Amino acid sequence: MSVTAVPLRPVSRRVLSMLWGGLGVAAVAAFGLAWVGTGPVIAQTGSAAQFLSWNAGQPGVTQTASGLQYQMLKAGEGDSPADTDVVLVKYKGMLRDGTVFDQNERAPMEVAQVIPGFSEGLKLLKRGGQARFWIKPELGYGEREVGGGKIPANSLLIFEVELIDFIPAAVLQQMQQQQQGAGVPGGMPGGIPGAR
Repeated sequence: MSVTAVPLRPVSRRVLSMLWGGLGVAAVAAFGLAWVGTGPVIAQTGSAAQFLSWNAGQPGVTQTASGLQYQMLKAGEGDSPADTDVVLVKYKGMLRDGTVFDQNERAPMEVAQVIPGFSEGLKLLKRGGQARFWIKPELGYGEREVGGGKIPANSLLIFEVELIDFIPAAVLQQMQQQQQGAGVPGGMPGGIPGAR
């Protein structure tokens, strides 16, 4: 039995170059698709640092020098609050899994008396502005567990915030003193009944 050899024509360099180029493009595309596909997995199960690294590349997300990430949802008007101001905000605080740990429709708070990441975020807003903040553990509660376990240690915090209004703390104190000094008809002299 004999084997008949079929002569093969030599392949030109141009064809080989196109073949290798096509394989290279396919490999890059496969790597890119694999990388994009891991984003949602990292968002759900990765560490806080991995999530923030992924989140920083999302459309509309800005990261400050401290590591606070925010997305402006609605621009406000006028000035922004300072550390010496008291703000009135609507907010919802969540963990990465969507668990809401706190929310309020009209909460007054001193800008300097909240966690560093929230304070920094408030100072980026203007009256009527709305934003979403992603606060890394170091700018939140760090290694402390808070709220009877509602916020585990080393939690990444997500806040949706609307800045309703703000005034300087000194003005608020002056208003409160004037209100207490005026007395309330039918109430205890010098203030609101039962207030001390």
